[in-house]
Order: sequence, then C-alpha cells, then structure tokens
Amino acid sequence: MKPTLIYCYDAYCGWCFGFSPVINKIAAACTNQFSIDVLSGGMVLPQKPTHISATANYILSAYKNVENLTGVTFGEDYLWHLKNTDDSDWYPNSEKPAIAMCIFKEYYPEKAVAFASDLQTALFVEGRDLTDNEAYRHLLEKYSIHPDAFYEKLSSEQYKEMAHYEFSLMPQLQVTGFPCVLLQTGELKFHLLARGYTDYDTLKQRIDAVLSETK
Repeated sequence: MKPTLIYCYDAYCGWCFGFSPVINKIAAACTNQFSIDVLSGGMVLPQKPTHISATANYILSAYKNVENLTGVTFGEDYLWHLKNTDDSDWYPNSEKPAIAMCIFKEYYPEKAVAFASDLQTALFVEGRDLTDNEAYRHLLEKYSIHPDAFYEKLSSEQYKEMAHYEFSLMPQLQVTGFPCVLLQTGELKFHLLARGYTDYDTLKQRIDAVLSETK
C-alpha cells in the first residue's frame, strides 16, 4: 500500500493554526511520496453550548507563544472576541467545521490540508464564527462548490456521523493533543512523526527516515 500521512487537527486548535505553514509545505514537497488525509479531532465538543468567555483569558495568555514560535499572526477580528467577551456571541464547537471537512474531502481529497488551513484562517485571522453556516460561503466560491449541495450536506445526519467517526479515531490512534502527524505504512503500522508543533526540517527528516526504513 502507498503510505498515508495522517494529519490530526482541530479547526479550533491555535497550535494547529501555527503548524499550518509547516504541513502545507510538507504536502507540497512530498506529494509523490504518500497520500495525505486530514482528520478532525473534536477538540471542542461541549455537552451544552459554552460561551467564549470560558476560555478567553487562557487563549489571550497563550496565543503570543504560538505567534512567537511559529510566525503566524492572529487577526484582530478574532482577538476582539477574546477581549470583548461581554459583546461576543461566540459559542465555540468543533462539530460543524469537522462536518465541513468531511464534505470537502469528497470533492477535493488531495486539497484537505489547504482546506484545513483555510478554515483556520477564517477563524483565527478573519474572525469568522465556524458554528455559523455563512462562515463557509467564501470558501465554496474559492473551491467552486455549489452552495445548495454543500449546505444540504452540512445539515445532514450522514456527514455528522462521518465527523464523529473521525473524532472516535483519535483514541484508537493514541492521539491526545493537536497537531499530531502519523505516517501509515501498513494496515496496522503507524509511525508517530509529530505530537505538538514541529518545525518543517524536523518533520521532513522524520518522514524521510521512516520511508527509507520501509523501502
């Protein structure tokens, strides 16, 4: 079987946002060496809607660490919701962007990494609410996906089940945090390449080492 790089991420994961340039560069550099799948981790799945104010202070104290280590920049439209929680109507939930990812992968499986980055740019730079259906409309235009078909799927039970199936894979893959990168080289053979933010050169060396072992 052709090796598969498995990128476990969550749309609401700030460290995944910081990791986006790395995984995009890997996807571009290694396009002929393996296929890539992006799995949504379900990091934010409250049993009842939880307002952004519950996590705002923690994120405000942590996001600079992400910027300083990775070079990404969180947008003011996103940070506004953290700094003005009394006025924010955000109730973060990983489910809808995970459903959107499942739909998107049916159209463009080879562009899943790019779409994950686009979702995170929509949230962390442009300040779009990923629990709002309208947060995805600009991406449908970008990728020429018909809005009627997309929104019908977004509200369907089928794609919700697909998203929750991906969530259920995390403990099976022993993924306990995000981002996480695995390389599958056999039906039951998985190699852990990255747990948490990892720079490009380190990740590329690990990939090359595993591929050289399995030739």
